[in-house]
Amino acid sequence: MKVTIVGTGYVGLVTGACLAEIGNDVFCVDVDPRKIEILNNGGVPIHEPGLQEMLRRTRAAGRIQFSTDVKASVEHGDIQFIAVGTPPDEDGSADLQYVLAAARNIGKYSNGFKVIVDKSTVPVGTALQVGRVVAEELKARGLDGSDKHGFSVVSNPEFLKEGAAVDDFMRPDRIVIGIDDDHAGQLAREKMKRLYAPFNRNHERTLYMDVRSAEFTKYAANAMLATRISFMNDLSNLADTVGADIEAVRRGIGSDPRIGYHFLYAGCGYGGSCFPKDVQALAQTARENGHTLRILEAVEAVNDDQKEVLVNKIVRRMGEDLRGRTFAVWGLAFKPNTDDMREASSRRMIEALLKRGASVQAYDPVARDEAERVFALDLADRAEDMKRLHFVKTQQDALTNADALVIVTEWKEFKSPDFAHLKGALKAPVIFDGRNLYEPEAMAELGIDYYAIGRPHVELDSNGSRH
Repeated sequence: MKVTIVGTGYVGLVTGACLAEIGNDVFCVDVDPRKIEILNNGGVPIHEPGLQEMLRRTRAAGRIQFSTDVKASVEHGDIQFIAVGTPPDEDGSADLQYVLAAARNIGKYSNGFKVIVDKSTVPVGTALQVGRVVAEELKARGLDGSDKHGFSVVSNPEFLKEGAAVDDFMRPDRIVIGIDDDHAGQLAREKMKRLYAPFNRNHERTLYMDVRSAEFTKYAANAMLATRISFMNDLSNLADTVGADIEAVRRGIGSDPRIGYHFLYAGCGYGGSCFPKDVQALAQTARENGHTLRILEAVEAVNDDQKEVLVNKIVRRMGEDLRGRTFAVWGLAFKPNTDDMREASSRRMIEALLKRGASVQAYDPVARDEAERVFALDLADRAEDMKRLHFVKTQQDALTNADALVIVTEWKEFKSPDFAHLKGALKAPVIFDGRNLYEPEAMAELGIDYYAIGRPHVELDSNGSRH
């Protein structure tokens, strides 16, 4: 099938590559010529495991192309995926300007019946707005919107985890499709069914529903996951106070099949391109409709506070004035297997350390370049602070002569370090662990002063007994 993807970010690029991988003829368009140049030269503008190899295969087979030619992209695809960004507006609502601009282009250049698929995460009612914009453009061209020049707007939200997006697309848990129950909708349903048939060979994964319910489903899913994270983070802070171990609590409640273990890990707050903005957008949608999602507003507040937890632990241990102190930081991206720095906990934490006069030696195996770009913007008016932020090439370089190690992202290579080397490289054996990678008792036995999230701080006496 001929498919057009509007936008070459995480969602658009993964969607385009995976649809090309199963044999479709895919045209990816973007208004950013820099991205298109990178892609046409064999590169990938984002880090996503498996994506570059897939693009190499599909490009060599002639099943995917990249261009800034909007007219050609609309003429190419019977199915037009809108996969552009929907950043948060000032009030927290999703900014739909890029979605509606893509819709306007489709209406302006449409050369036949088009299935227009909202792949971007958009609030309830967006499909209706997209349809109106397309209809306006067709009318301006003197077209009546009949089958020959008609369209149907479909909601097909993505459920991709950054760092595992390719696998998520190729082996989906579910495929949600919201579609109108009219003549155009039936035509669109047949095309979408054919497009996704390869993913339903073993069993049917597609859930058909009305458009508004599909739009709502995406936000509800991310809101639920964010809620589980903030719930555990809130409990972890109480565990710190009462002397409980949040890891033991996690195992105790996660073993209940009604609860499960997913997204029950305490840490230093969630970030990324989805959870923060989707929680805000859903809460704003509620306010616009006269409702208050009290749980969701608490989820956001807890997450905001959680990004200060590591700094608070550092200040309690080392004092408010951190001038002359140097901190090694392992992990900058908001999660492992990505270079995405959006709403990353490392940003707030590092800025807070620098504000208190500390120096930072930061390492991330993938996100270094993106982190340098982001911090240059974040600290644009804090030149003196920026001078004390150093991005290093290895995790060992970060440790050299640092007063303490701070772990922010749970990359695999951080899970079993050489602790003897770590102790020797640091001025003092102190670790502040925002992802609970190690066991407090084991750290105490190694002579490491270890502070985790919601886990007891263990000290051993001269006889090796805990106290």
